[in-house]
Amino acid sequence: MTTTTATAVDSPDLALAEKTSALMVQETMPEAEAETGTETKTAQVPPHRSHDPQHNMKRTDPFMFGSRFLDEGDDVFEFNAWDHVETDDAYKEYSQQQFAMQRASPVSDFDKNRFNSDPARFWNMFYKNNTANFFKNRKWLQQEFPVLHTVTAEDAGPRIILEVGAGAGNTAFPILAHNKNSKLKLHACDFSKKAVEVMRSHAEYNTEFMQADVWDVASEELPPGVEENTVDVVLMIFIFSALSPLQWDQAVRNIHRVLKPGGQVCFRDYGRGDLAQVRFKKGRYLDENFYIRGDGTRVYFFERDELARIWSGVSNETSANDSKDGAGDTTPDTPAHKPPTATTAAKESQLFDIEELGVDRRMLVNRAKKLKMYRCWMQGRFRKK
Repeated sequence: MTTTTATAVDSPDLALAEKTSALMVQETMPEAEAETGTETKTAQVPPHRSHDPQHNMKRTDPFMFGSRFLDEGDDVFEFNAWDHVETDDAYKEYSQQQFAMQRASPVSDFDKNRFNSDPARFWNMFYKNNTANFFKNRKWLQQEFPVLHTVTAEDAGPRIILEVGAGAGNTAFPILAHNKNSKLKLHACDFSKKAVEVMRSHAEYNTEFMQADVWDVASEELPPGVEENTVDVVLMIFIFSALSPLQWDQAVRNIHRVLKPGGQVCFRDYGRGDLAQVRFKKGRYLDENFYIRGDGTRVYFFERDELARIWSGVSNETSANDSKDGAGDTTPDTPAHKPPTATTAAKESQLFDIEELGVDRRMLVNRAKKLKMYRCWMQGRFRKK
């Protein structure tokens, strides 16, 4: 994914970068070298480090998450974003302080019940206040998930895409705009009836190719018009984090039910330690890594191995035994896009093969204020067994 897409944050934290000056570690710019006697650099600048719009090409490989690496001696404020950047010690220390404060001041039991008993109410209010212009279109999806090119190709034949948590259609409509498959059907479902109304009122809503419906992925019902074993691709982009951990198992099993054997899940969501998690204040902590935003919507922050266990369908007991044997552990030497491994017994009980599961770490910077902002997202591709 290119670094330019990282700034289009697909969540209610869209204005996050403008509100975090109190959290950031400030750096001073190195003193400018005197022009006199400075030798002009003539070496060719790599495309991803060029400021020239005609030459600043970025890597487009899926799950590579950009190629602008921050090397020793680089000016951190030369670009707006850097790829594959680990957090520094100051940010880690601040994060631990924040997490301790959050745990010490959780949401009251009354409010916890209020937010968890009717989450649809808060999403309806969200989409009432933030219509189709809130999110930016996710134009990067086909780059990161090439299967979308496959199912929308002219000769692809009958294909079904199910998007879970479709929101205002900022994924669905860009896909349809590039679709060449006359036999494609895209089911766009959302928890919020208001979000579905926004999609249905969109100028590009065409019932020949798209059907928008209200559906709770954690319910015991399948989406309207969708039968078992019929879907080719399921899209889950910043939706799984809105569910309570108690809903994960049912949601995964519902996705497994609708997919064809060999069908794929394209997944992206929040990672543990993301700035959006660190910046939460008192009275927002629901449970470990699970929070309530100011607008009443919920959000969870995942770890890589945690997602692998959830989507494989392996029981907690089996996962614990695997961990004792060293299977599934993620070490610093493990490539970020390779999934954790599991024992033979665990693989036999899996619902999905974890084909790719990567951690996308970015450092966004405010060059004017000399601020650094650490973001972390999880991205995966899971295949039904």
